[in-house]
Amino acid sequence: MSAVLPSSTMPRAADRADGVWSLAWRRFRSDRVGLMSLAIVIAFLVLIALSALGLIASQWQREVGVPYANPTFLGPTPPSAVALIEEGKGPPVDISAVDPLAPRYSEWAELAAKLKVSEEVPANTLPLGGDRLGRDVLAKAIKGAEISIFVGVLAALLATAIGTALGALSGFLGGRIGDLLEWVYNVFTSIPGILLIFAFAAVSGRGTTTVVLILGLTGWTGIYRLVRAEFLKHAVRDYVRAAEAIGASLSSRMFRHILPNVSHVVLVQLSILTVGFIKAEVILSYLGLGVSIDQVSWGTMLAESQVELLLGHWWQLATATVFMAVFVTAFSLFTDALRDALDPKLRGLE
Repeated sequence: MSAVLPSSTMPRAADRADGVWSLAWRRFRSDRVGLMSLAIVIAFLVLIALSALGLIASQWQREVGVPYANPTFLGPTPPSAVALIEEGKGPPVDISAVDPLAPRYSEWAELAAKLKVSEEVPANTLPLGGDRLGRDVLAKAIKGAEISIFVGVLAALLATAIGTALGALSGFLGGRIGDLLEWVYNVFTSIPGILLIFAFAAVSGRGTTTVVLILGLTGWTGIYRLVRAEFLKHAVRDYVRAAEAIGASLSSRMFRHILPNVSHVVLVQLSILTVGFIKAEVILSYLGLGVSIDQVSWGTMLAESQVELLLGHWWQLATATVFMAVFVTAFSLFTDALRDALDPKLRGLE
């Protein structure tokens, strides 16, 4: 008679059906920090989607406030000396002595008042303050998030896709293909990365798409090296040889069997590249090689704020810094939690 195993020792059908991704999601849901970070990242993505559709921050270029308008929580902006003179509260100045057209100013002002149908009164305070032109800093930060995150994430995805594909081919196939890819890798790494970025930027010009291509095509070398090493290690393991024995195709062995086991390495590099590319966009925009002059990003906001700090106006720097810090921290914690959920060393602990 054949022995019957107790029902408690028999594997459930649901457990047998669970794959790598379902087990990873189950483990990820138990990480509260990871879930909170994911919620923040999704909130930023929704924010930039609304901005891209023009539902919010579409009028970020409008001068809705007085120059250097205070944040609302600081109270009204003190009037400038020029405003006091125009209102007759400052010391009298004989303008006609230096300007021969001064007698005509009042006549022109009356004519302009007749032609003007309506005039928007600039706000004395804005939620997070205004810049030197009176533009809303909050609207600029939201629009800047759209550009900076778009550049950082897309460039990181492009570099990750290139580095992962080339690293997988070099590590798994080897031979002449591996030697050729190693030669290309050595050529790129022999040139300092920042100089390579500046050279491409100087030749290609400014623009969001240009920055994405520059960063993506120059930043794949680090992840290529790590993925190649992982594929060299996993290509000779028993589960890959067993897949080959049952007739699994080359692409199936590379991207269905090996890639999920090295995905934690890819995700860590994706997080690092995203943070690094956002910083690179800040540097390029600061030097005039980043986004075009009719766009705003966190980099251009930080470039503008250095002059404002000399005048004691700190809110544009603080707003851009807080937006950047919150997103970068949340994205890093999210990818760390996802890496732990996908780590093959932790799968046997459930």
